[in-house]
Amino acid sequence: MKTAFDVDTGVDDSLALLYALNKPQFEIVGIATVTGNVEADLAAENTLKILDLAGAPEIPVTVGALRPLGSRWEGRVSVIHGDNGLGNVKLPASGRKTTGKGVEEHYLELGERCQGELVLIALGPLTNIATDPEAADLVFQSGMDITAVGLDVTTKVRLKRSHMDWLDTHCKASCRAEVDYLKEAFKHYRYGNQVQNYCIDDSPLHDPLAVMCAAVPSLVHTQMRKARVECGGTYCRGMIVTDLREHPFQAEYIRFATAVDEERALGELLSAFLEEGR
Repeated sequence: MKTAFDVDTGVDDSLALLYALNKPQFEIVGIATVTGNVEADLAAENTLKILDLAGAPEIPVTVGALRPLGSRWEGRVSVIHGDNGLGNVKLPASGRKTTGKGVEEHYLELGERCQGELVLIALGPLTNIATDPEAADLVFQSGMDITAVGLDVTTKVRLKRSHMDWLDTHCKASCRAEVDYLKEAFKHYRYGNQVQNYCIDDSPLHDPLAVMCAAVPSLVHTQMRKARVECGGTYCRGMIVTDLREHPFQAEYIRFATAVDEERALGELLSAFLEEGR
C-alpha cells in the first residue's frame, strides 16, 4: 500500500509511524508535517528522529503549513506531548534532511508518481490538505474514498502501563530501541492524559488506530453517511455534520468508523513489535 502521512509529530504520531514502519503492508512514499501538537518544523525534526530510530530507508519529509489559516495557533500541547513533542525524550539529532519543497509540490509529485494508488493518512490538522473549512468541505464533496476515524472511536482503545511492560519483555531485538523510547515517552503521555482527560494509568490511541484501520479495516465497524463540513457559525465552524434523516441534505457519502474491537486493535498494535508468529 503506497502511503503518505500528514503528521504533527507528537507522542501518539510517533507510535503510529513506528507501527507503520514495522508493518510490511505499508510502503511509505512521503511524509509532510503540519503545525498542531508542535510547530511544523519541530514535527519534521521529530519525524526524522523517528525514522532514524526505526532504521527506516530514505523517505522524503516535507515541512508543511507553519500556522493555521483563519485562526491563531494555541501553542505546543506540552501537557500531553512534552515540551519537545516526544514526551521530553531526547533522541539523537538526525543526519537526514527535509526536502526543502513546498507541501503543494510534495503532494503533486506523490500523486503523479503513484497514479491513483496513493493512500493519504492525515493524523494532524488538515491545513496542508484543505486549508480552511470551505476547502475541507470541497474535499468531502470530491467523491474520493474517505474514511474518518474520530475521537469518539479512538478514545475507546487504551494503551495501559501493563501493555508497555509486556512489550518491554517480549519485543523483538530489532525493535529494542523503539520500545525503550516508547516506554519513556508514554510515561509523560499517560500523565498528561491523566491531568487533562482523567485517564487512569492508560492513554487513548488516536493516531495509531487511524493507521491500523488502513492496514486492517475490519478492526472497526463503519457506516456510510452523507456529510458536510460546517463553514459558518461561531461554535461549529470546521466541524463535520452528518445527516441521518430519510431525506438528507445534498452531500457525498463518507465512511465513518462507529465502533472498534478494542482488544483486537491492541493486539494488532503490539504485533508490529514482536517476532512473527508470537
